[in-house]
Amino acid sequence: MNITLRQLRAFVALADSGSFTDAATSLHVTQSALSGLIKEVEQTLGVQLVNRSTRKVSLSEAGREFYPLVARLLQDLDGALDTITDLKALKRGLVRVAAPQLMSASVLPEVIAGFRQQYPDIEIRLSDCMVEHVLPKVHSGEVDFGVGPEREPSADIEAQTLFEIPFVVVFRSDHPLNKKKRVTWDDALRYPVIALKGEFTHRLRADLHESLHDEALNPANEVGFMTTAFAMVSAGLGVTTCLPYASSLIRLHQLQSRPLAPMVRRKFLVFTRRDRPLSPAAQRFSEYLLAYVTQQDWCTTAK
Repeated sequence: MNITLRQLRAFVALADSGSFTDAATSLHVTQSALSGLIKEVEQTLGVQLVNRSTRKVSLSEAGREFYPLVARLLQDLDGALDTITDLKALKRGLVRVAAPQLMSASVLPEVIAGFRQQYPDIEIRLSDCMVEHVLPKVHSGEVDFGVGPEREPSADIEAQTLFEIPFVVVFRSDHPLNKKKRVTWDDALRYPVIALKGEFTHRLRADLHESLHDEALNPANEVGFMTTAFAMVSAGLGVTTCLPYASSLIRLHQLQSRPLAPMVRRKFLVFTRRDRPLSPAAQRFSEYLLAYVTQQDWCTTAK
């Protein structure tokens, strides 16, 4: 059985108007074409749907049973098509993003606020998490894309560079480092260092060994979140190192920062699944995020 949408729309239009003339006009077809479509449906179903007379068209018993089912089907289909049109036009949509806690507490709130001004009907759901949890959330499909530091390549994950920036050292305004215009890693590592647990410190230790050879990173404290490190620095318990995209939080804690020489850089990427193209809304948000970061002062070193 092969019934077309064109035939179903013809049947509903005729049932609604009760007139071949009016139904044909509403569908922009001739009366003979409309009559042909109705006959095709009846032949396919093997029943008469319409009682024809010289004055008025009425539905047969089968037609009366068939009409509400077809009308509801077409209404649902038209609603689905309207939804797709709205999604393409960015009039609605849902974007789910995973990002490390520090980026979620500094960069992304401003990005989401700016994006919402342009696209108020698109909902952004931010999943703030440990760095190590970003890629698993992308793998599982829990989020549309993730943002995080560079990791080992994966066959099913596509990665696009968001920015690449060097580390800074963060300290209190009354700290001896505040008197220096240029701060080296050797200068910073003379003081107790508060670092992040896990892969962050492991990778930084390896980078320092590769770049500086004689330097060793032996944190006095290792914490789960950089905001904790900032609070400890603010309490006078040491210094910490981070990336300058956290400048808003550094200022919030009334701390100071300096670029570290020689530069040790970190690359942040946007991660997506290769087998799952981004929706129009998610694609537009990722483009907005990229445009935003390239305009920030802390990102000028990556240009």
